[in-house]
Amino acid sequence: MRAGLILSEAFSGLRRNLSMVVSVVLVTFVSLTFVGAAILMQMQIATMRDFWVERAQVAVYMCTTISTSATCVNGEATPEQVEDVKAKLEGSALAPLIREMVFLNHEQAYQEYVDLAGEDNASVITPDQVNETFRITLVDPSQSDVLIEAFSGMQGVEDVKDQMQYLDPLFSALTIATYIAVGIAALMLIAAVLLIATTIRLSAYARRRELGIMRLVGASNRFIQTPFILEGVFAALLGSLLASAAVLAGVYFGVDKYLRNRVDFVTTWVDLGDAWLVVPVLILVGVLLAALSAGFAIRRWLRA
Repeated sequence: MRAGLILSEAFSGLRRNLSMVVSVVLVTFVSLTFVGAAILMQMQIATMRDFWVERAQVAVYMCTTISTSATCVNGEATPEQVEDVKAKLEGSALAPLIREMVFLNHEQAYQEYVDLAGEDNASVITPDQVNETFRITLVDPSQSDVLIEAFSGMQGVEDVKDQMQYLDPLFSALTIATYIAVGIAALMLIAAVLLIATTIRLSAYARRRELGIMRLVGASNRFIQTPFILEGVFAALLGSLLASAAVLAGVYFGVDKYLRNRVDFVTTWVDLGDAWLVVPVLILVGVLLAALSAGFAIRRWLRA
């Protein structure tokens, strides 16, 4: 009976403050959508980083006929210099660090260039001008500095490049975008908390005569407070459900149906399974913030 009465009072309050409730729902929806997007973006960054770090290679470029670095003053790398690099890579010091090693001669490297640049651009460079290259996949990609130090300055070696240096700016940019989304979400959540507190206070003020009678007949503070807390929780719960639906729709239509088919160089995307993991977080955050802000607001009002 008491539960039915409390729920009846909560729904009555929602009807009385319908416009404010709609505002709470919308603000909660927008803020939690940003929260969900930020979580998924961070999951995507982590997935991409794991994928590319696992496959990132260190490339040792041998000198060509057009190389100008100090280690290439004698022109193209000789077969002996190529063998010296190979022997060093297969030596006892570096071999334990290497998971896989591939060597591309001039013709193979030139063909790869043609495949990337297209036949129309093939005439601007000849095979002997394309670096013979050792491509090394490390057991631990974080140890790439060991290879760079081992071959930098070695005669016949034009340059040593770690592919991760090209990817780090991308991951940094994506991380900054995540922080921006988190910042916007935090501001919107603060707005939602303040709006919920204001709605509860207005609702309590509109029913001040009823509350006074309830106090006179001995109703406990908890009994008086609960309907108001439920008002905030119900409004925030609806906003959380809408945000969850938006996140799921965004992953399904935006990622699965659009990006996955159009962005070929990214093969690991967040999916609906990841989105479903975010849904309970959004609902929990929305409900907890609403309950705490509504409870604080009604307690302050009752003490006033």
